[in-house]
Amino acid sequence: MGWMSDETGLDKNAANHVPLTPLSHLRRAAEVFRTHEAVVYGQTRHTYEKHFTRCTQLASALAKRGIAPGQVVATVLPNIPAQVEAHFGVPACGAVLNTINTRLDVDTVNYIFEHGEARLVLVDTQFLDLVEAACQGLQTPPQIIEVPDPVAGIAASGRHEVYEAFLSEGEPDFEWVVPEDEWESLALNYTSGTTGRPKGVVYHHRGAYLMTMGTVISWRMTLHPIFMQIVPLFHCNGWNHAWMMPLIGGTLVCCRDTTAEAIYSAIAEENVSHFGGAPIVLNMLVNATDAERRPFDHQVEVFTAGAPPAPATLTKIEALGFNVTQVYGLTETYGHVTECLWRAADWDALDKAARAAVKARQGVAFPMMDHITVMDADMQQIPRDGSTQGEIMVRGNSVMKGYYKNPQATAEAFAGGYFHSGDIAVQHDDGYMQIADRAKDIIISGGENISSVEVEGVLMGHDDVLLAAVVAKPDDKWGEVPCAFIELKPGAKEDADGLIAFSRQTLAGFKTPKHIVFQDLPKTSTGKIQKFELRKLAAKM
Repeated sequence: MGWMSDETGLDKNAANHVPLTPLSHLRRAAEVFRTHEAVVYGQTRHTYEKHFTRCTQLASALAKRGIAPGQVVATVLPNIPAQVEAHFGVPACGAVLNTINTRLDVDTVNYIFEHGEARLVLVDTQFLDLVEAACQGLQTPPQIIEVPDPVAGIAASGRHEVYEAFLSEGEPDFEWVVPEDEWESLALNYTSGTTGRPKGVVYHHRGAYLMTMGTVISWRMTLHPIFMQIVPLFHCNGWNHAWMMPLIGGTLVCCRDTTAEAIYSAIAEENVSHFGGAPIVLNMLVNATDAERRPFDHQVEVFTAGAPPAPATLTKIEALGFNVTQVYGLTETYGHVTECLWRAADWDALDKAARAAVKARQGVAFPMMDHITVMDADMQQIPRDGSTQGEIMVRGNSVMKGYYKNPQATAEAFAGGYFHSGDIAVQHDDGYMQIADRAKDIIISGGENISSVEVEGVLMGHDDVLLAAVVAKPDDKWGEVPCAFIELKPGAKEDADGLIAFSRQTLAGFKTPKHIVFQDLPKTSTGKIQKFELRKLAAKM
């Protein structure tokens, strides 16, 4: 189908068919944007020429240490230049990059080392104890290369070879190992593992390349943006943004520690134009003290993903100079694959509350995706009525190859020709999707489904609430009832009855929280609230 009647001589060859890979972006940028700043971290400023050279030396040094194509190289690093360099240097020697969450426990890191079979690991000195402990008991532990951070005042331990010495072993003219097939594995990322051992999600070169192309379009980017890497590069490879920046000659500003002061300072001093972050980051900026804030005179474009942001947060942050676009995705989809594409003609005239409600939608597919929609249990399209619920289904090139060493889980995830997200959503008449909840977070009370996201959004509208998380609490009469865990703003007083009364002004009676607990909320390193921990607490109450 689609072939012409005579295609004699019309074959793929080296001139007309090159495997897609994000590595090509940096190779081009080293020529086209040679003197432009590529990576900034404190006083460290690398041009694209230097960035390319350092990545090349890393690839060469890895090859000299016996790292062969297809083998895994891990990192346990925050957002510092070495982590950015690993995104190119590791695959440039043909290896597969495994960025590991720095907040995991020893046992989980040990499992990832063993399951992924990492041959070498780059480790920030701050996390050296974690990695050394995780290597205990491994039959073939990875080689450790220590990465001290003088910018953060973290000196080398003296126990291992340091990164700069390792890098100096590499040849600056090393020939990159580019994929012969764009389906070759590029990265290995592990899911959070909240319901068991984490699963290894495998990315291919084609998916990452197309992700970078689609993001530029959706974010309306032009040449030379100044992008701040807030999303941890160990989380979906930072939504693929480190691979994307060379495409448009962007400057990547590393953000090691995510604080309101660091973000405002970077915006003011480096003229940051774009960043991505979880809703908790937006909340942090909204509630920053005057001492933490810095004035700036330009609009900052923000992608936010994770738990759907509360409309109240979106309303407040826009007034501060941030234009927020809600995006949606999972580790299995390389990060964001849907966006709340703004329809100016229809929505510009809405009042602030209505605009914020629309902006909280997860929206429509990114341009590099084939089809993303909401289906019922029989994999049929649900009615687009804004109320019928189904599961978000995803199909496109930026979907994982599958789960490493887990064919059964892979088959289940891809049943019916779509990736099953596990996220419950409604779809509006214009096709825009809006998450109601994760399947496991839906509260079923007396036979009625309650969206924890809806209840949280209402609670976040209260002036005293910093963060809210709602989970199911077992109940003898109703089966389950909503239980709200609240993190208050500094100086606010605990008033459970007042919060319940406040929520009842908006919510139906059965949806209002029946229990309020005031405490700091447990969070992942990417700012997501760990609801599985809260469910455990609620079950014991």
